[in-house]
Order: sequence, then structure tokens, then C-alpha cells
Amino acid sequence: MNFIEELRWRGMIHDMTPGTEEQLMREMTRGYIGYDPSSDSLHIGNLATIMMLVHFQRAGHKPIILIGGATGMIGDPSGKSEERALLDENTLRYNQRCIQKQLEKFLDFDCGEHSTEMVNNYDWTSGFGFLEFLREVGKHITVNYMVAKDSVKNRMESGSGISFTEFSYQLVQGYDFCWLYEHNQVKLQMGGSDQWGNILTGIELIRRKLGGEAFALTCPLITKADGGKFGKTEEGNVWLDPAKTSPYKFYQFWLNTSDEDAATYIKKFTLYTREEIDLLVKEHQKAKHHRILQKSLAKDITVRVHSEADYLAALEASEILFGKGTTETLSKLPVYTLLSVFEGVPQSELARSELAKTVSIVDFLTDLTGIFPSKGEARRMLKDNGVSINKHKVAEDYMVGPNDLLQETYILVQKGKKNYSLVKVV
Repeated sequence: MNFIEELRWRGMIHDMTPGTEEQLMREMTRGYIGYDPSSDSLHIGNLATIMMLVHFQRAGHKPIILIGGATGMIGDPSGKSEERALLDENTLRYNQRCIQKQLEKFLDFDCGEHSTEMVNNYDWTSGFGFLEFLREVGKHITVNYMVAKDSVKNRMESGSGISFTEFSYQLVQGYDFCWLYEHNQVKLQMGGSDQWGNILTGIELIRRKLGGEAFALTCPLITKADGGKFGKTEEGNVWLDPAKTSPYKFYQFWLNTSDEDAATYIKKFTLYTREEIDLLVKEHQKAKHHRILQKSLAKDITVRVHSEADYLAALEASEILFGKGTTETLSKLPVYTLLSVFEGVPQSELARSELAKTVSIVDFLTDLTGIFPSKGEARRMLKDNGVSINKHKVAEDYMVGPNDLLQETYILVQKGKKNYSLVKVV
């Protein structure tokens, strides 16, 4: 597999230094991408560079993951309008372990000479004295060179200014590349297009300090067709950690993408071949309302980020929400999926002692939960076959009891087609 050709047809190349493709054709190459450990989870904004590493490894090269334990204590000014909070070492190390678990779902960490390696720049930076850094690194890069970088110019022109700490970031990241080149034989740094300037600083430092030749490759920053910011919802980032973004919400994010975005994302974020994607696009065009592209995209990414079981649970949850589910499918949902699906619906609590014995459905819907304001209204809707308990239609003679508990805690009440209430029994 030709790595550059693979990225090219997938629309994943933004900038590339001369000689990069020749280097990759010439030998098995070690290449790295850096990740910010300021959170214990990566998010879907990181997926483009993760997929670069996936294709890199599949093409027979060796991926290196650099966790910015040291640079995470400084903060990268690229794309930022203000400085961020700095973290302590213990927090950064914990975040590194979490990030590795997420990356292990994409990359092979145990496949011989092509195995993915993870390094932390804190390990070679923490003992580096300030005067030593100035002598070994600072003297090789001029202030004129550093000020000319867009990330620096933008901050200086914005009025908010830039601290010396963030100004020095490109030197620290440049030294990472130089250190990895010298000690790990890493010849390529990859990243998003906003990192181009920082990567070039590393190449320049390698040239001036070591007399070596290194290479750079960046991918475009992902955007939405309507100009909105990719990877953001009303709640914020779409995370890879299921504790931060449930598999159901994760699946729904991809399912709800536009046709235009789905056609782009399926190339960048999945491992479908060109032939498979062409076929999916043709099938999608025949019946757009079936959302074949979105469903294929959502399935592929949800299975890889979470699991097949989580994907199936998300699928069943979608069916439940849109009226196709059954009591059986509802009872199989994990608690976090159930709560994710019905987040935002009215909720009430009921003492467990109230359900020690069965109670009439009318009393349950009125006196115990307040789902209906009056018994008369509850009876009218029950008579019209408009009430369901856990997706099962019930009549006025129905008795609610412990057997109705989902995951031993919840009861789902549905009024009509779209009005849900979730009762938590405590």
C-alpha cells in the first residue's frame, strides 16, 4: 500500500515537504504525531490524525505517539485565542494512560518492527535546565524566524498578546522532533495543518543542530459543509471516552451528518476501500432517505471506537426512540445507554417501598409519579390505548410492580407517540 496515494484519494493531505513521498517509498520510516494530554480523553477532532497513523502503519511504517507531557504544561498557541490552564505531572500521566487505551483500538502496539510506540516528551525535557536549553536549542533558531509564524503573529495582532511561555512552545516542540530524530531515528512528523509551522521549526532545528534531513506531512482541519465547527454539539466535544460521550450519542452524531459531510467523512474516518465507498455513494444516491452513507459511517466508527455490542445497543436504542423498539429490546439496554437515550425527558423518583406490592396503573400515573395531572385524564388515555409501560401497551386494569423495573431501577412511561417519562425507583 502506498501511504501517500492512500491519503491523497481520501483528501487527507494539506501540506508536505519536498522528498517526503520518496522517503516513504525508500524505506520503512518512523513517523510521529503529538497529542495534548490536557484531558483524559481524545475527541473526534483527533480522528483525522489518528487515521493518518492507522494508514501509516498499514503501509508498513512505524507509528510513534508523542504525548505532550512537557508541552502540555506550557500550552500550544496554535489556534488558541488565550492561554489555557496548566496541569501537574500526575494528572498528565493519568491522562496519558487513558489516551493509550483509546489509541489501542486503532493502532497495533504489538506487531514486531511496525509496532506503535508511545513516548512522553516530559521524559527528556523535565531534566533539561533553562541555560542548557538556551545553549543547545535556542541559539539555533532566530527570533525573526519564530515571530514570522502565523500562530504567533495572530496572537500578537489580536490584542491579547502572547506570553514568553507560549512563544517558546515552537522551540520545545521543535526539540521533540530533533530528540526523536537523534534517539529514535524518527524522520517524519505528521499533524493537523495548524501544526505546520511548529513542525517546520523541528525540521529547521534538525538541519541546523544535527545536519540531518527530516520531513513533514499535515492533513486538513476537518470542517462541516455548512461552515459549522466539526465535532461540536450543544454539550461540547464528542469524546472517544464512553463516560464523556455515550456510544448512543456517539452513534447519533454520525447518523445525523449531512449527505455532503457523510461523503467526506466516510473517506477520512473509515477503512472502507475506494471501491466500497464508490458503491455506497451510488446506493445512497438512489434512495437518500435511507441514509446509507450515514449508517455505514456511524456503524464503522462506533464499532472501532467502542465495540460491536455498543453499536448494536445504540441501534436498538434508536429504534426504541422512534417507536420501533419492543419491551425485550428495551430491557437489554445498558443503564448508560438508556439514560443517554432519554436524557432530557421528564423524570420522577418513586420510593421502592411503593412498589413492594403491585399498584394500579392509574394510581401509578397520578398520585405516585404525577405523569398525569388527574385520574380522569389518565383513564381517558388508557381507554384510547395511548399509554405504554416499557414499550408495552397497557389498559386501565394493569398493575405496576417490581417486574416492570428496567435494570432493577427504571420504568419508562410513554404517552401517545412521542411523550416519554422516566421513573427512577430508589
